[in-house]
Amino acid sequence: MKSLSRWFTGIPLAAFVTFALFVMMNVLIKADFKPEEKIETANFDINPEVEDIKVAERETVIAKVRQVVTPPPPPMIERQQAAQPTVAIASLEGAIPAFEAPKLDKKSFKIAVSDRDAQPLVRIPPIMPPRADKSGHCLVRFDVDPGGQPFNVDAYSCSQSVFKRATVKSVERWKYQPKIVDGLATSRKGVESKITFKLADENGRIIPE
Repeated sequence: MKSLSRWFTGIPLAAFVTFALFVMMNVLIKADFKPEEKIETANFDINPEVEDIKVAERETVIAKVRQVVTPPPPPMIERQQAAQPTVAIASLEGAIPAFEAPKLDKKSFKIAVSDRDAQPLVRIPPIMPPRADKSGHCLVRFDVDPGGQPFNVDAYSCSQSVFKRATVKSVERWKYQPKIVDGLATSRKGVESKITFKLADENGRIIPE
């Protein structure tokens, strides 16, 4: 009996819910539905015929060319010719006199080259050592070979030891005219010089030794 009462109660409820859903679906479909606009059809011609373009021709009238008369050339002016000299060059004042060339005896002819001491040609300035904190100097002694190249370079007295290595490297790059004795280049020993190092501050002022 309970099952029959549930059956008779559920059928009307289900029918009512189904009917309500059906009505709502119809309302939604009618509200959203809009007929699409009709698309216009377009026609295109493939390989259309191209009309020939008529080119307008311009008639050009060439005017007659006037004949130009070439003017005659200017008259030639006679130039006066210089008269040829009648006096010989030897008889003119200031002419080069004739003289006999001197004869030189190859045996007695000698070119004497005077003796001279070694002379500096190129002096490469030294490079300031990075560890230097003030200016300084070095006294250096070296020899010059017959080719003018210093050797045996000795920086025997420096205000700071940091300048000694830079002094030796600088002098080794110098170039001298060799010493000449009796016309022959020879070595020169005991050449002395002073190498000065000047260190400046940020304002360009020299920092004294």
